[in-house]
Amino acid sequence: MKKKFITGILTAAVALGALTACGDSAATTEAPVADSAADVETPAETPAAADDTAADDGAAEAAPTESKGKITVAASATPHAEILEQAKPILAEQGWELEVTVFNDYVQPNMVVESGDFDANYFQHIPYLDSFNVEQGTHLVNAGGIHYEPFGIYPGTKSDLTTLEKGDVIAVPNDTTNEARALLLLQDNGILTLKDGVGLEATVRDIVDNPNEVEIQELEAAQVPRVKDEVAFVVLNGNYAMEAGFSVSKDSVAYESSDSEAAQTYVNVIAVKEGNENNEAITALVDALKSDAITNYINDTYDGGVIPFK
Repeated sequence: MKKKFITGILTAAVALGALTACGDSAATTEAPVADSAADVETPAETPAAADDTAADDGAAEAAPTESKGKITVAASATPHAEILEQAKPILAEQGWELEVTVFNDYVQPNMVVESGDFDANYFQHIPYLDSFNVEQGTHLVNAGGIHYEPFGIYPGTKSDLTTLEKGDVIAVPNDTTNEARALLLLQDNGILTLKDGVGLEATVRDIVDNPNEVEIQELEAAQVPRVKDEVAFVVLNGNYAMEAGFSVSKDSVAYESSDSEAAQTYVNVIAVKEGNENNEAITALVDALKSDAITNYINDTYDGGVIPFK
């Protein structure tokens, strides 16, 4: 009888010790009852070690990301600023704060980068960047190609290119770079033929064959979608097509292929002042915009009107 009484006291003492060693975790975990002193040591030490490891892991996870600074980018609203918004959390994980400012013209975004007020801009393709540098005396360079917006031929009063007749009108943008793209797309689809070698400098004066005798109507780019109910077809670049409610994959009768000369040339880029293209912040920005997450966002959002450039 005495032996059983002593054994009971020892068992209670061991259980009380286990409760104290495990702290709060013992409140939800029943302590094992030991049959011998040897059985007590292992479970008493192992949970404590595990708790210490968990505490260390928790501390590591809770540690704030070291701030690397702010990246300021000037952008047009669609799709550039929208894409940049998706890159914010990617950069935040690396310690970068991305600040995006929307501009409604194509001059100021370049001027604020040239002046150093902004780190970069995202709104333009390389031919425009090159011509701007020549005309304005700026020193901007391409830090990375992100996407291109394919030109498309969209229906107006007709929806089938094979039904074109003499006197039908096709509206195209009248600025140098975009008119050439439109004419090349029409050539690729058998509507007309251009002089050999004119490429991305083509104008209506370079048309050497027009079997359907269609009239090419040159308009300011923003005006082209507004005449769609008055002409047989309109040829639009990506952002104006989207603003007009067109889907390149669903509404166009033809559009630029990803391996076309125009698609490769008119890729939209991150532009920076010369000498800054390899800065850590700019490299991080370009890498984020070329990530799988942004690629998926573009493909899921713009229905072929914006295509990631790899």
